[in-house]
Amino acid sequence: MPAITLVVCVHLQRDLLERLLRESQGCYDELIVLHDIPDVQDVHAVVQAAGGRFFERQPIFLQEPHWPFAWGQAKHDWILRLDADEFPGAGLKQWLQAFRHMPEPSAEISGYTCIWPLWNGQRAVSKKWPADRLFLFHKQRVRFFGMCEQSPVPDGRCEPLGLILHHEPPNRKIYGVWNMFFRGQSRRGHEYIARCLLGKPTDLVCWRWESEAWPGHWEQMRRRPWRTVLKCLTIEPLRTMRSQWKAERRFFFTATINGSIYRMLTCLACRRMRRHSVHPDGG
Repeated sequence: MPAITLVVCVHLQRDLLERLLRESQGCYDELIVLHDIPDVQDVHAVVQAAGGRFFERQPIFLQEPHWPFAWGQAKHDWILRLDADEFPGAGLKQWLQAFRHMPEPSAEISGYTCIWPLWNGQRAVSKKWPADRLFLFHKQRVRFFGMCEQSPVPDGRCEPLGLILHHEPPNRKIYGVWNMFFRGQSRRGHEYIARCLLGKPTDLVCWRWESEAWPGHWEQMRRRPWRTVLKCLTIEPLRTMRSQWKAERRFFFTATINGSIYRMLTCLACRRMRRHSVHPDGG
């Protein structure tokens, strides 16, 4: 039977972590919580009360660079990767509880994806889109380098479940213009990506990643930023709208440009940093 380690990286989110743990009861066998800055909210006590392990990490203000460390600490191969402001819907919770008592999945299966509805700060505004959130994976069947907006790369296939993972930060949209231009985490993200792209993926903290070559979409961003910007403003929104219409029979216009704007800003930051030769270590 597959055993699951729940991995969560938090940043002053004690109340949200408490909600996540409450809504995820019975869904995992081990809990690992990483804290990205000094723990001034006594998150450690929450984790300890839940029987988990707590690690206070060097501040990066992004979670992805911490993942390889957490996966290395995990006792189990199946990783349930959730954010503090997420929690499984009723159907997904039942599936996870049942999964722990199923036979071990085939070696061809690297992970499972779910629906991740759009949240406008008060309610979910979509039901079936987007539907590609990799939330559960076998850590020996994925590869990863520690850069934000980079998902684990599966060795095999990922099975879509059609079940819902709620992403509900209080009083904040998870998409839209404010998210892209004014939210501090977004600004830090595209600046961090741009600095990383000056080097090689193997310069970063990695998990089973050995290639010095960037995946195609990142290589295009580093080598042809203006062409990528043009693509972000034309082709990508059309593809996103087609995906929305296929799943929902409607469009979400601010969500349509969300990812495109993020990548466009990253391209511009990358071009600027390449001109000034700024490296990830600040040198």
